[in-house]
Amino acid sequence: MNIKPIRNDDLRAAFKRLERVYQAQEGTPAADEMEILVTLIEAYEHKHFPIGLVDPVEAIKFRMEQQGLTQKDLEPYIGSSGRVSEVLNHKRRLSLQMMQRLHDGLHIPYESLLSAT
Repeated sequence: MNIKPIRNDDLRAAFKRLERVYQAQEGTPAADEMEILVTLIEAYEHKHFPIGLVDPVEAIKFRMEQQGLTQKDLEPYIGSSGRVSEVLNHKRRLSLQMMQRLHDGLHIPYESLLSAT
């Protein structure tokens, strides 16, 4: 196994090699190589293709779509229908209490809700 950092043209080759060793039996040199390749690929992607933080409103809308929720369904977590509308239209920021209720009730990760505070 030849371990080296992944550079621009090496990513495709790293993925091809990963495909060959991906199903390797645990405890074998091929399985060790697979773990190392995954780590190197993740590091490369994190550096060159970072994923930005999610907008809290988009996280809420995504959960609404997933669960078939309406704005009315958000009232126990955010407040009155007017307040829900303000939050969903970026006219009002989420309070910490709203974030806690959305996390507890709809299981939206805190990281998503706190990303723009």
